[in-house]
Amino acid sequence: MSDKIFYVSTTGIVVKDGKFLIAKRSEREKAFPGKWTVPGGKFQHGDYHQLAPNKGGLWYEPVERALRREIKEEVNLDIDNIRYVTNITFVRPDAAHCLILSYACDYVDGDVVLCDALTDHAWVSLAEAKKYDLIDGIYDELAIVDKQLNRK
Repeated sequence: MSDKIFYVSTTGIVVKDGKFLIAKRSEREKAFPGKWTVPGGKFQHGDYHQLAPNKGGLWYEPVERALRREIKEEVNLDIDNIRYVTNITFVRPDAAHCLILSYACDYVDGDVVLCDALTDHAWVSLAEAKKYDLIDGIYDELAIVDKQLNRK
């Protein structure tokens, strides 16, 4: 059995009036310090275990609950209409392995208030996002969501 640390995280591409919320990570962060990203974070036991499971001992939609919690904690926004975008894996500088489940979601309510792990934010179009020092892959995810929005 491997003794590697493995995290499961979820990120949300928050859409408001056709723009995307991006946020700058603190220079103190272990992974991608100072880079721009979308809000999200690690899946936690409490995202499902405090709730009653169904008769078979299963919990439904824990990832969506985790995403709502993380976006509220990180940027103080309420979201809805959560939809899958993609998933990625990477190894952090501290050798922890990460699985990221990426979703798009719609802004519902709230004013952006950043947590301590974030230092700045912007609402950007896809073209404007190119001007920011984004974590590799974030622009591609924004492009996927932009394409989906423009199909409607």
